[in-house]
Amino acid sequence: MKKIVFLILFSYVSLLSFSQKESGNVRAGNKLYNNKKYTEAEIEYRKGLEVNKNSFEATFNLGNALYRQGKMDEAMEQYLAAAALQQNESKKVAAAFHNLGNAFMNKKEYQKSIDAYKMALKNNPKDNETRYNYAYAKAMLKKQQEQK
Repeated sequence: MKKIVFLILFSYVSLLSFSQKESGNVRAGNKLYNNKKYTEAEIEYRKGLEVNKNSFEATFNLGNALYRQGKMDEAMEQYLAAAALQQNESKKVAAAFHNLGNAFMNKKEYQKSIDAYKMALKNNPKDNETRYNYAYAKAMLKKQQEQK
């Protein structure tokens, strides 16, 4: 009986240790990101993902760091991965699709940005910033089509 209790306790402590290390990397990445050190933040977020590949925060924040470095394709991959990790948390999914839409806007892929913003609004219909970006993307698509 003591062995079972010990094993359960050891497993719990080990799990806490891993999550704290991941959280430490994410916190360090956040500090670097807030100081506009996006390359260094990227490294910390990647370290967090080495500890826990299913971390929404590390994945989402890595996408943000990549976005700030102009690495749109890599950022988009991270936003899609982040959305997949939190399928049951609509606000997190909405945030991932909102940022995905921003990345598509940056690349002037307006139809894809519209689609991403629609997904964001489906998950968080009250997000006024996404609603604005959606309308702006539609206007930019219309302008782009008129120029052809």
